[in-house]
Amino acid sequence: QVQVVESGGGLVQAGGSLRLSCAVSGSTFSITTMGWYRQAPGKQRELVAIITEYRTPDYADSVKGRFTISRDNAKNMVYLQMNSLKPEDTAVYFCNAGDRRGLGFWGQGTQVTVSS
Repeated sequence: QVQVVESGGGLVQAGGSLRLSCAVSGSTFSITTMGWYRQAPGKQRELVAIITEYRTPDYADSVKGRFTISRDNAKNMVYLQMNSLKPEDTAVYFCNAGDRRGLGFWGQGTQVTVSS
């Protein structure tokens, strides 16, 4: 099994920065792509950024140039550096770890609130 735990959320003013962390434990040898998703109130969960096991990133258009995803395979960690935050970035942010069988493991989420 795989366990996923996010941390680093909080309240920040527009234009500010936050760094989210995600720790993955358990059967980490099978983990390939990892990603960050978010879900705002009344909206569907959406992809924010993903990164492959070879550290190739991809981003949603709405966060390109502001957010950076990275991972440390030795520590089984993935990070999301969020700069120039906007009120519309307010959401619960979830970390997802995908394995070679095509299964995805989710964390419990961390709240990010950006005030205007």
